[in-house]
Amino acid sequence: MRETKTGIWAGLTMVVVAVMVGLPALLGYVDPLLPRPFWVVLYLGFLMCVGLSASWSHRPVAARVLLAVAVVVSWAVILTLPGMGLVPILLVITAAVSVGQVPLWGSALLIVANCAVLGAGALLFGFPLLEGWLLLGFYLLIQAATVLSSATLMREMALRQQLAEAHVELRAATVLLSESTRTEERLRISRELHDTMGHQLTVLTLELEAARHRRGDRAVDHIDRADRVARELLDSVRTTVGELRQTPSDLTEALRSMARDLPDLDVTIEVDEAVRVDESLQTALVRGVQEILTNTLRHAQARRLSIAVTAEMPERAEMQQGRSEPETVLRAADDGVGDPHPEPGNGLRGLRERFEALGGSVSVDGTGGTDGFRVTARVPAR
Repeated sequence: MRETKTGIWAGLTMVVVAVMVGLPALLGYVDPLLPRPFWVVLYLGFLMCVGLSASWSHRPVAARVLLAVAVVVSWAVILTLPGMGLVPILLVITAAVSVGQVPLWGSALLIVANCAVLGAGALLFGFPLLEGWLLLGFYLLIQAATVLSSATLMREMALRQQLAEAHVELRAATVLLSESTRTEERLRISRELHDTMGHQLTVLTLELEAARHRRGDRAVDHIDRADRVARELLDSVRTTVGELRQTPSDLTEALRSMARDLPDLDVTIEVDEAVRVDESLQTALVRGVQEILTNTLRHAQARRLSIAVTAEMPERAEMQQGRSEPETVLRAADDGVGDPHPEPGNGLRGLRERFEALGGSVSVDGTGGTDGFRVTARVPAR
């Protein structure tokens, strides 16, 4: 799930708060129970672990391990700082980060464990009973409020993602339905043309046959009627062909309509003017772009996605294998997290099967898991 701008600013604010609450001990104004260099290393280790855990949502196992380490380190940092000061804010931070890594009940258990550690610290440093209870109550409430707020934000982000995926699916269905309607209309027109031509050609044949057996003015009458039928037939053919040559659906606009108004994802789609598609290829391209958009929304955590459909000659390796006809190539690249070992799911497998059925191929590249995700689909030009 991609982070919103609000989420990014919230994360940065959390980092600043975490640094500020530890400044008195980091700068030497408070002496921890541990040697200062070791305590500083613990504190910096907490910042690193909690930061990586919050940003590695695409690696859930690693993120949970880092969160567990951050929790244990935060307890050690708090229990080794006399008086604790504002350092228990670290407990609030771990509780907030846990919302994205564990179920809500897991965050609740973490709050309970954090409060137990806070109570142990109050006893260790000799807090008065009333002050200790007030401290526990304050941090219990602020942790609960933070967890509930974070859970609400995560739910909103999930709903926005589902809405974006539904938007893409609906636009794709609209495009394909429009193309199906055009195909049915062409079929209806072709049937009408067949019926009209069959009737008029029959009349024309009969008139010419009658003229062949007549002489003089009677033959001329049949020829005149045959001439009128021929002209009517020509007009019918021209009208019908004109309808059959109606402007085909705009592939560029069809693809762009699917990517329009997607939240938190800037999509650019370019279609080469030389690209020519039939109905089957257009369907494959529409479904391909739909799958790419959906996967990017679900997994990539990307800000930008570029899609291009071009007309190209085969690559050298393919030409050596005897393939020399032009190709239509669909390329997509995002700036998300990528995947060093991509394993195509049902969507990408279906996309590959669709293009292979047209004599093409599909390849994916996670670019080492560091620089986004790439999809390339090739099919012989139509």
